[in-house]
Order: sequence, then structure tokens, then C-alpha cells
Amino acid sequence: MRSEVLTDAPPLIDVSWQAGPESEPLAWIKGEEGLIGFGEYARIQVQGRDRFARARDWWQSKLRDFEIHNNVHGSGTGPILFASFSFDEKEPSYLVIPRVVVGRRGEKRWITWIGDEGEPALEHLDPRVTPIEIEWKGSNGDLWRSRVAELINRIRGGSVEKVVLARSLDGSASKPLSSRRILKLLHQQYPTTWSFLHTGLIGATPELLVRLSKSMITSRVLAGTIKRTGDDERDLSLAASLARSSKDLEEHEYAVRSVADAISPICSSINAPESPFVLHLANVMHLATDVTGVLNDSANPPDILDALERLHPSAAVCGTPRDKAQAAIEEVEGSMRGRYAGPVGWIDIRMDGEIGIALRCGQIDESKRQIRIYAGCGIVAGSDPDDEYAESEAKLLPMRSALAAH
Repeated sequence: MRSEVLTDAPPLIDVSWQAGPESEPLAWIKGEEGLIGFGEYARIQVQGRDRFARARDWWQSKLRDFEIHNNVHGSGTGPILFASFSFDEKEPSYLVIPRVVVGRRGEKRWITWIGDEGEPALEHLDPRVTPIEIEWKGSNGDLWRSRVAELINRIRGGSVEKVVLARSLDGSASKPLSSRRILKLLHQQYPTTWSFLHTGLIGATPELLVRLSKSMITSRVLAGTIKRTGDDERDLSLAASLARSSKDLEEHEYAVRSVADAISPICSSINAPESPFVLHLANVMHLATDVTGVLNDSANPPDILDALERLHPSAAVCGTPRDKAQAAIEEVEGSMRGRYAGPVGWIDIRMDGEIGIALRCGQIDESKRQIRIYAGCGIVAGSDPDDEYAESEAKLLPMRSALAAH
């Protein structure tokens, strides 16, 4: 395996490996930076309570097989594991090691490949727009509102503090869907999010569950949402109201507390700002907090999978207390989430990496003609079923708009 500096290459979103330009890549891209992988050297499916430990064992066993020549160095260089975990441990999670990885950070570009052949040839691939009609069916609005109302009653009764309720829509396409085209549209429309693609799971998430780099751990917490109007002056006013909203601040506090509590046993220090900032995205605004920490310095230091095992599922996608919220989700939600709201991203040879939460996403089936898209809302005592439904509609917009422009 070799990693070499690239002096010239197309933008990551358009780069293709000459050996298989039409194949579906693996991707994790924000702006002009990130990683995109091609081909498949190895993959494994894991599930169950020990899935993160099994993922570590498998990845480290594969690393022992490699003779690595890395002339680039730094996070994300060398062999890469692309990981996509399910929300629920009972459902399958997928780990893939690609044959070729192209990366960029700042002005540094590199390529990593497995095999004795010379450096793979890259080319520019700009997926063509092919008009496709999508017929939608799925979550009944009245039914979903009634589920929200049921959870509000449980919360006010004191059985749980916060529960995140998800809903989904199923789309049938008139022609096969192009994941590369959808990925590019999401990247163009939502450039400040992390665009990802992993074995049919595609989306643009604003939420970074964990980044680990040289013992520095970061988690971006989002909880509390308001829809944008497109009028800058009006949106500034809405952002100010979001920052003062007792309901949204309560929801956000639960999420920040859950992250800080989860990572504190593996950190020597943690910083969790007292007040959130407002993150402006193309379609919505969120209350956001970046929680940071320094991992314990020990003979056997924790790694990114240790952090994942502690963090997932966070209050931002599950609720508080975690066990009671999970039980409420199973009883009320009505369907399995698959890999929606699960960890997705990459891990390198140092066990560093970036893992987001699979939000604003959809799952394309093997026929390429069916897609299920997801959204979720945090329900607390002050929630209103109509407001939560409107919020879920706003969160479905990124995937719906990308598919409409496909």
C-alpha cells in the first residue's frame, strides 16, 4: 500500500478512478476537503452489542496484512476504513476498505492505493442530469403528530425527559438513481455540511459526532431547530428567537450534557461552552455547541471507536435518559431506522478519524429505483405536534430537493 502526494487532480466531488468511473464510490466531503474511495479491497458486516469492538478487531487485523509506504503523512493518509453503523445494534453495520482513496486537506492532496501496480489514473467525472420523477409515499402526518402527542404526555408524566422521534418517506423513481449525481447536488446545495455516501446511504449531515486527531476530541452538538425563510432580516430575527427559546434551549442542554458525560471518563479535560451558537444552514438554523476534550494519556489510550461506543446514541438522536428514550422509540416510532441517525465516516491507521451522524439522508436500495429518506425531531415537554411536523418537513428538504433536481 502506498500514499503519494497528488500535484493535480479534479475536485474531490468530481474525481473518478479510471478503472471504474461508473461504480459507486465511498465519500466523506465538506467543502473542498475530505476523502473519496473507489473499489473494494475488503468489507464486513457487524451487529450486536460488541459491534464497535468487532470493528476495531477486524480493522486492526487487516492493517497487519499491509506493507505501508506513506510519503504524505498526517490524518487521513495511508489505509482508510469507511464505516457506517446502524442506529440500533440489532441491525447490520457495514465496514469497507476501498482499493483507492483520494484525499484533500487545505492545499495538500494525496492518493492511496492497495497493490503493486503504479499510481492509479484519475479522471474528471461530472454526472449528467437525467430528469427523474419520484413518487412519494410514507409517513402519515396525522399519525406522526399523534405519536408526538403521546411522547409529550409521557415526558410531562415524568417517565422520560426527551425523546427523538423519526419519520420516513419512501420514494419510487422512474429511472435508476445516480448516487454520484445526488451526492454532487447535496454538496453544492449544502456546502457547510459533511456530504457522505456509503453502500447506498447518502446524505448531507450538519452534525459531527466525533473527530479525533492527535488525542484532541471534538463533537458538534445540534439540537433546537427553526426553518429559514430566505429573507435575511427575517432570518436574523428568527435566529435571535431560537437562541432565546426555552423549549429549544432545554432540548439543546440535554444533548450537550449527554456528550460531555459520555466522553468525560476517557478525557483528562473537557470544554463545553455554557451558551450555544446559531448555525445557519441553507434551509434551517440550529442551536450548536462544539464540545472538545483531550484524551487520557495512558499506556493503552482510548481511540475513536472507544468514543463512538460511549457517544452513540447521543441525546441529539435518541433522548434522555438514554435507556428510557430508546425504549420509548421502540414502542412509539413504528419502524426500524436502519443506518439513519447512526455513525458514519472514516477511520485511519492511527485510529483517528471523523464520524458524523447520518442525518438529512436516504437509503437507496439495490435496484436503484427505491429510496427511503428520514427526518427526526427532539420531543420535550414544551413541544407542539404541529411545530414538530413542520420541523421534520424542513429536515426532509435537503434530500427531496436534491432528488427533484436529479
